[in-house]
Amino acid sequence: HCWYIMPAKPKTAGGSDSRFFTTQKKGETHELRTELHSSDRSTKVDAVKKVIASMTVGKDVSMLFTDVLNCIQTDNVELKKLVYLYLINYAKSQPELTLLAVNTFVKDANDPSPLIRALAVRTMGCIRVERITEYLCEPLSRSLRDEDPYVRKTAAVCVAKLYDIAPDLVEDRGFLEILHDLISDANPSVVANGVAALSEIAETSGKDVMKISTSVLQKLLAALNECTEWGQVFILDSLSKYTPADGREAEGIIERVTPRLQHANSAVVMSAVKVILNYMNLVTAEDSIRALTRKLAPPLVTLLNSEPETQYVALRNINLIVQKRPDILESAIHFFFCKYNDPIYVKMEKLEVVIKLVSERNVEQVLMELKEYATEVDVDFVRKSVSSIGRGAIKLERAAERCISVLLELIQSKVNYVVQEAVVVIKDIFRRYPNKYESVIATLCDNLETLDEPEAKASMIWIIGQYAERIDNADELLETFLETFEEEDPSVQLQLLTATVKCFLKAPEETQEMVQRVLDMATEESDNPDLRDRGFVYWRLLSTDPEAAKAVVLSEKPVIEDDTSRLDPDLLDTLISQIATLSSIYHKPPEVFVTRANVKAVTREDDEGYEYEDENDVGQAAVGGGGPQPGTAPVDLLDMGGGGGGEGGAQHQSGNVGGGGSDDNVDLFGL
Repeated sequence: HCWYIMPAKPKTAGGSDSRFFTTQKKGETHELRTELHSSDRSTKVDAVKKVIASMTVGKDVSMLFTDVLNCIQTDNVELKKLVYLYLINYAKSQPELTLLAVNTFVKDANDPSPLIRALAVRTMGCIRVERITEYLCEPLSRSLRDEDPYVRKTAAVCVAKLYDIAPDLVEDRGFLEILHDLISDANPSVVANGVAALSEIAETSGKDVMKISTSVLQKLLAALNECTEWGQVFILDSLSKYTPADGREAEGIIERVTPRLQHANSAVVMSAVKVILNYMNLVTAEDSIRALTRKLAPPLVTLLNSEPETQYVALRNINLIVQKRPDILESAIHFFFCKYNDPIYVKMEKLEVVIKLVSERNVEQVLMELKEYATEVDVDFVRKSVSSIGRGAIKLERAAERCISVLLELIQSKVNYVVQEAVVVIKDIFRRYPNKYESVIATLCDNLETLDEPEAKASMIWIIGQYAERIDNADELLETFLETFEEEDPSVQLQLLTATVKCFLKAPEETQEMVQRVLDMATEESDNPDLRDRGFVYWRLLSTDPEAAKAVVLSEKPVIEDDTSRLDPDLLDTLISQIATLSSIYHKPPEVFVTRANVKAVTREDDEGYEYEDENDVGQAAVGGGGPQPGTAPVDLLDMGGGGGGEGGAQHQSGNVGGGGSDDNVDLFGL
C-alpha cells in the first residue's frame, strides 16, 4: 500500500502557547526576571506567559511578584490581562505588595476603553484582600453607572464578590439599591447579571434582598427572551423563588416561561421546568393542569438524547418529578427503557424511573423488558432488574401473580445471582400478600444449594420459618443452614435463631433438640450482642410462658407497603424547588451537604494558636473528634438514595439476660 503523509503545517512566528509549559530549566527564575525587565514588548509578554504557565502547574513563582507587578504599567491589553491574572493568584500571600497596584487599578477603572475599565473592576473584585476593598468602592460605584453595558454587567458581579468580603460596606454604600436599579436596565445581559448578583447575596446572607415586585417581575420576563442562555438560567431561578399572588398570575408567568422548554441548553430547560412545577401548585383549573402536563413531557424526554452524563442528571431530576406528578410521563414510559449501549449508571436510573411509572396499563410491556434485562451480562443491572419485577408486584396487586410467574421463569435459569435476588424479592411479596402465593415455596426449596449470599440466605430462612407448617421437611432444611451457623453473617444467624424458634413453637416434639442447640450457640458461643440478647429473650419466653412466646414470635406481621416513592412529601417539595441543582442529584436538601463558612481567611496566628493538649487529643480528633459537631450530620455525597439511617440493629450492651450459666440450661422447657 502507498500511504500519503500530509505535510506538516508551518509554525506561526509566535508558536503555540503550549510551549511555555515545557521549559523547566534550572536558573530559570533569574532568566525570567531579566526578561520581565526587557524593553521589548513581545519578550516581556512571553516572560509573563512563562510565569503564568509555571504558576498553573503548581510551581511557586511568588518571588517574581515585584518584577511582574512592574509590567502592569502598559497599554498592551494582553500583557495587562496576564499581570492581573498573576495578581489575583498571589494577592493573598502578598497583600502589602498588592496595594502597590491599587493606583493602577483606579487609573484603569477610568480608562477610555470599556474593556480595560471592566478588567480593572473584575480584578479588584477577585483580589480577596480586605484592605483593597476601601479602594474598590469608588471605581465600583462609577462602573455600576457606566455608559457601557459590558462594564455595568461586570460591576454587578463584582458587588456579589465584595459582599462576601465586606457585607456591611456593600449595604452602607448603597450597592444593593444600585443592583435593584440594574434589573430595570435596558440591556438584558446587565439585568441577568444583576439578578445573579442579588441571588448570590441572598444565599450568602439568608436575607430576601431580591424583593420581586410586579414591575420587577415584568422586567425580568421581558429580559428573559433577550439575554444569553446562562442569563436566562439566573432569571428563571429567581422566578422559581417568587410566589405569585394567585393562580391567574401563576398561569400568566407560566405562559411567558413555557417557550424556554424548547431551548437547546438543558440547564435552561430544567430551570423552566422548575418554575412551571412550582407554579402548578397554584393553578386550580383542571384543563390548564392537563395542558401543562402535556407540554412538560416532550422536553424531559428530549433530554434523554443527550450525552450520558447529562442523561444521568436529567434522570435524577425526573425521578423527583414522577414522584410529585407521575401523570406527566406515564404515557412516555417506553422512552425510559434501557438501550444496549447505555452506561450502567444511566441504566440503573432508568430502572428507578420505570418502576415509578409502572401501572396496570403498561405492566405487561414493562415485565417483558425487565425479563429481557435479567439475561444481560452486567450482574448489578440484572439484580436491579429482578428486584424491579418484585417491586412491581408489591406496587400492583392485580399484576402480582404475573410478576411471580416471571420470577419463577427466571429461577429456572439456575443462574446463581438471579436465583438469589428472586428469593429476596419473593420474600417481600409474601410479606405484602400473606397466604396468597405460598405455592411457589416448593420451587424455592429446590434451589437451596445455590444460595451463598447473606441476604438471600436470610430471606430463604425467613420463608422456611414463617411457613414451616406447609413445608414437610422444614426442620431438615434449617439443619442444613445450622451446620455452618458460626461462620454465617450476623443477619443470617439472627434469622436462623428466629426461624428455629418458630419451628419449635409449631412442632415442639420434632425440633426440641435443634432449638436447644441453636439457643446454646447464640447465647454462649456468639460474640454478637444482638444475637445473644435475642437468644436470651427467646430463652426466657420459652422457659416461663410458651403461650406468650407464641403470641410474640408467631404474631401477625404488618403488611409492607410499596416503597417506590420513598421520599417524605415535605422533603420532596423541597427537592422539587431545588431542581437543576446538586440537591436534585443527591436527593438531599442543601443544608445537609453544604456548609456555610465565613469566607474571611483565617490568619496564620489563629492557626498556630490552636494546639492539641496531648497526643491522645490528636488521636481523638483523627478517629472520633473529627466527626460532625452537635447539630450536624455526616453525609456520604456519593449516596444517591433517598432515606437516612439504615436498618442494622444497634449494638447493645451485652449482659447475661437469661441469668443462669450452662447448669441452668438443662431441660429448660420441662418437656
